Formats: sequence, C-alpha cells, structure tokens
Amino acid sequence: MINGIIGKKVGMTQVFKEDGTVVPVTVVQAGPCVIVQKKSKETDGYVALKVGYEDVRESLKNKPEKGQFEKAGVLVKRHLKEFRLDDASAYEVGQEIKVDIFETGEMIDVTGTSKGKGFQGVIARHGYHRGPMSHGSHHHRSPGAMSACASPGRVFRGKKLPGHGGTLTTTIQNLEVVKVDAENNILLVKGAIPGAKGGYITVKRSVKA
Repeated sequence: MINGIIGKKVGMTQVFKEDGTVVPVTVVQAGPCVIVQKKSKETDGYVALKVGYEDVRESLKNKPEKGQFEKAGVLVKRHLKEFRLDDASAYEVGQEIKVDIFETGEMIDVTGTSKGKGFQGVIARHGYHRGPMSHGSHHHRSPGAMSACASPGRVFRGKKLPGHGGTLTTTIQNLEVVKVDAENNILLVKGAIPGAKGGYITVKRSVKA
C-alpha cells in the first residue's frame, strides 16, 4: 500500500476529547492525488508511484512537464512526488489516492518548508552566546573570532555565520492522526507541522513508530 500523500496546510485549531481534554491540531487538506506514473524495477531500477496534486493551468508548465501528464491521460498538476513501495501492482495510472489511506490514531511523519525568518544574526540563527554588555566591550552580538592568525589563516567552509533563516525542508516525526475526514479529504494532526498556512507538505506513515 502507498505510504504517503501530498497536501496543504490549512491552519491550526483545537478539538475536545470525550473527557474534556483540549488537543491542539493542524488541519491538512490531504489530496486527492492522482497517479501520474508507475515505476518498476525492470525499467527504472526501483518500484514507486509518482503522484500529482492540485490542478494548474497548462501555461505554467513547460513542454516536457506537460508531456508526462498527456501520456498518463490526467489533468496537469502543480506538484509531483514519488512514493516508493514494495509492490505497485494494485495501482493504475490515473487512479486517485485519497486521505482514507490513513486511520485515526496512526503515527505519521510530516515534511514541509519551514517559515522564512529573513536575515538573522548568529544569536538568533545559531544560538551563539552574546558578549559582555558593559565595561567598554564592543563585542555584543557579533560572531566573534573568524580564524587563527597565521595558520591556517582562513575561515573554514561551513562556519556558522549570519544569513537567511528558515525556508528549510523540515520533517517532524511521530505525529498522531486525531481525525480523518474522508469525505472532505481533511486530516487533523496533533500538534504543529512545518510551514506557513497554505504551504505544501508531504504526509507519510512514520518510519520510527
């Protein structure tokens, strides 16, 4: 069985359990996705399903991209993603994948793009400690020493410096599915997930559950 689906983060809300406990949840519009291509060991070296999510105008795709949708006989989609599995014989090109592949109480991993934070200094970006704030100190929030004097006499690649924060591919593991609304393709996930409202995410069954 396919282990994941593409979706969109709608926002956060809360639900109440029978005992009155409040559970914060993230609302995810998960699917429906459509299978665009089946990959097999004979032709591709591995077994996978390539699925598309959200209809989009053809003018927004180039000729090679449009060609794979024409070959599959499906409408042009905004996002494509592959999901590997052991056996894809039960699926056909053009088949829809809906949110009912998940069940209430199941553990999932959610991958998305974290919120952008703009330009950040080393304290906000990497958790550096600040310098003294008095007694004539001129070192407050700067990164400090860059490298040794004579040898090696350069800054090593990868040193943590100021720069753009956020907009990184982030995965949060072992989140609980609180509710599955198969009719509206809505998934309620316990807790927060990466990204801003309207951001695209990938939901997969947990690998460490």
